[in-house]
Amino acid sequence: MHAYSQLPSPCILAHQGLWQTCPANTLEAFSRAIEFGADVIETDAHSSKEGIAVLFHDDKIYGRKINEFSIDELPAYVPTLEAALTSFPQTLFNIDIKSSAAEEPVARTISKHNAQNRVLITSFSSQRRKRTMELVPGVAHSPAMAEMIRTVVWSSLGAHRRAVNILKNFEAVQIPTSAYGINLVSPKMMKIYREAQVQVHVWTINDPEEMKKLFSLGVDGIVTDRTDVAQEIRSTYFDK
Repeated sequence: MHAYSQLPSPCILAHQGLWQTCPANTLEAFSRAIEFGADVIETDAHSSKEGIAVLFHDDKIYGRKINEFSIDELPAYVPTLEAALTSFPQTLFNIDIKSSAAEEPVARTISKHNAQNRVLITSFSSQRRKRTMELVPGVAHSPAMAEMIRTVVWSSLGAHRRAVNILKNFEAVQIPTSAYGINLVSPKMMKIYREAQVQVHVWTINDPEEMKKLFSLGVDGIVTDRTDVAQEIRSTYFDK
């Protein structure tokens, strides 16, 4: 059984760590998030010039693409995926594959550390996600926006079973509260998620009142920049 299926509900996914006092997507930010109660570290993967998986959100730094830098040329605060997995060996990671160049380095690093059971792979590109998963079977995964749009379309046409079938092989859906004017956490959509037996993780939620509302709606987790705030709300209202 994959570790993602055993997450507490509601769970907290730390968006690039807890980074108000340090750079985002760094080992320090991850450590702080874990200290304040994060269940999962959400991060973003690129590749260095020599093919090492590194964690950084944007595709450029100092005006140059990440994959144009060797590992020694990148700023010291940019960690490798290997450093993250070894520094936090019990922690679950949610890894967004940001470029095609990152697919093989990410898969290789996960396999090297036998971390398949504690990693979820996601991407805005369904093809990048699929190619990465082919290289490292056994990881969890969540649908790209294109797959979510198809789910919504089938639902709007009354084809409930088709909508469910799109999602049933995923471990989680990771979604904003709305997209293109459509409420993605409506009772109708939540019914589809429940029938597909996927966890519902909503991003990126930093407002305390919105956290409370979503937790009350029954979402399984929130992706947040404010792990500290989310943990306080969870412990006050749900850890009883």
